[in-house]
Amino acid sequence: MVRVVAEKPWRRGEFREIVYDAERWELLRTLRGEAVEVMEALSRHHIYCVVHGSVARGDVEPTSDVDIFIPTPPSPFLIEAALEGAGFHASRRLIVQATPTYAIKGYIELDERRQVSFPLSKPRVVELEFYKFGGELDLNGLKAGLRVPGVDKRLMLIEPTERGHVESSIIGREEEAASLLGISVETVLNRVRALLRRDDVGRTGVFIKRELAPDESFGEALRELADENPAVRRRLKT
Repeated sequence: MVRVVAEKPWRRGEFREIVYDAERWELLRTLRGEAVEVMEALSRHHIYCVVHGSVARGDVEPTSDVDIFIPTPPSPFLIEAALEGAGFHASRRLIVQATPTYAIKGYIELDERRQVSFPLSKPRVVELEFYKFGGELDLNGLKAGLRVPGVDKRLMLIEPTERGHVESSIIGREEEAASLLGISVETVLNRVRALLRRDDVGRTGVFIKRELAPDESFGEALRELADENPAVRRRLKT
């Protein structure tokens, strides 16, 4: 479910208001309900998690995914046990590392649009701030009906309103966006550079993407990767 992003960054200083129709509000309620089901299953086992992206901001589309992230996870076994105990079964499990310097992450895909991810190595602060950059919301905020600002793949800042949202390009406004989102300017600049580069040269793939066998644990797969790849061993020791 890690999909190629079709949206392109907007390089102009655009600003516009988007008013949601009844169908879009209903889609938002549906996707948030699906997120709550998974997040409650994790919360019952005292596993803190957030939903991030368009479901947290509110600007959902029919193609939107429900992406749930566990910033300080227990063992992958406990995460899987919490999900299975609530009736969720993984359709696919992956270990992904975007670049040799990025944190190694586990992904549990539950269905066509719901997935749970968590770090398998210690992430840097800038990597954790990525989720705030796109907009993140915990279970309490989700159940309270809150929506948060965040930046989409077009580098448009989405700011929720009662009627929908307003959106504006963050290019040239990186410091303003960082202040509004409560993250470092470094994180904003890194994301701007990455998405503009992707727009110019295309998607370049990931350093590691390994699917687990049905009877294989995350620990076993990670040990095998570390044995095979010196870069993985170094990242695990960092």
